[in-house]
Amino acid sequence: MRNPLADVSIPILDDLIDDDYVRSLVVGTVTVLGLLGLLGLVFPESVAGDLAGIVFSSSTAASTSRLAAPIVLAGLGGIFAEKSGVINIGLEGLLIISAFMSVYVASVVGIGNAVFGVPAIWVGFFGGIAASTALAGVFGIVCIEFKADQIIAGLAVWLIALGLAPFMSTVFFGGVNTPNLGARVGWEYSAVMVVVATLVSWWALNRTAFGKHLRAAGENPKALDTVGVSVSKVRHAGVLLSGVLSGIGGSALALSIGQFVGSGETMVQGKGFIAIVAYLFGNYNPLGTLGAGVLFAGLDAIQIRLQQLGYAVPDTLVQTIPYVVVIVVLALVGRTRLPAAAGEHYETED
Repeated sequence: MRNPLADVSIPILDDLIDDDYVRSLVVGTVTVLGLLGLLGLVFPESVAGDLAGIVFSSSTAASTSRLAAPIVLAGLGGIFAEKSGVINIGLEGLLIISAFMSVYVASVVGIGNAVFGVPAIWVGFFGGIAASTALAGVFGIVCIEFKADQIIAGLAVWLIALGLAPFMSTVFFGGVNTPNLGARVGWEYSAVMVVVATLVSWWALNRTAFGKHLRAAGENPKALDTVGVSVSKVRHAGVLLSGVLSGIGGSALALSIGQFVGSGETMVQGKGFIAIVAYLFGNYNPLGTLGAGVLFAGLDAIQIRLQQLGYAVPDTLVQTIPYVVVIVVLALVGRTRLPAAAGEHYETED
C-alpha cells in the first residue's frame, strides 16, 4: 500500500531523514497532534478537550521525558549493536543492572558527599553506566568470541539482571526496594540526554567512518574484513555502545525518583523490550527511534492522567499499545529490514 505522506517534503526533515517511511511517521505524528489541539480548542468540554489538555500539559511533558529516557537510549544502543551484526535483546537486563547500581553507588558515596568534586548523585549515575557497559562487554565476548547464540545470551543477560539486582538490593538494603536517596536527577536532564544522544547517534551512524564500518559489519562483514578492518572489533564497539547508552537510560530512570524498585519486573517494567520495538518501529533510524520512544512513553503518561480524570483505562491495555501499533504500522506503511548479517557469526579470513 502506497503511503501518501511519503511524498510530503519538508526541507529540514529531508536533510535529516533519508527514509520515506520514517519521514511519513514524523509528518503523521505532527498532523495528529495538530488535529488534536484544534479539536481541543473547538470542543474544550469534550473527551478531545480533556485529552488535549493532558497531552499538552507540562506535567505530561515531564512524565514523558522521564519514561522515554530508558526506551530511547536503550533503543539507540540496540541500533548500534544490531547494525554491527549482533542482536542484543538483553537491553532490559542492562537497564535493570544500571538502575540498581546507580542508586547503590550513590548511597555508598553518600548524598551530600562528592568524589573529586563530583556530587554523589552523578557518581552513582556513572557507576550505573559502568555496570551496564561491563555486562554488555561480557555479552559481547560470549557472542562474538565464543560464538554463542545471541538470542539465548541476550535472554541470559535479562534473567541474570532480573534476579541479581533485587538480590543485591536485599543483601545491601534489606529489601528488593532501596531506600530513597533524598536527591534526584531532574527530568530536564533526561530530556537533554535523550536529544543529545539521538543527534550524536545519527551523526555517528551517517557521517563518520565508524558508522560505515558498523553498517558493513552487519551487512557484509566479509567485505569489511577484506579491506583490513577487524569485524570483531567493530562488533565489540557496537555492543559496548549499547551498554553505555542503556546505562545512561537505566541510571536516569532510577535517579529521576532517587530509588531502585526491584519488585515484580522491577521499575524498568519491560522498557528494554519496548526499546527493541522502538528502533524497529523507527527502522533503525535514531530520529525514528526518538519519535517512537516518546510516543510510547507519552501514551503511558497519558493513561495515568486519564485515570486521574475518571476515565477507566487499564494500564495493562496501554502497555500492549506499542506492540500493536508497530505491527499495524509496519504492515500498512512500511517494512523494517534487518541487517543482512545480523545474528550471524563471522570467522576472519586472516
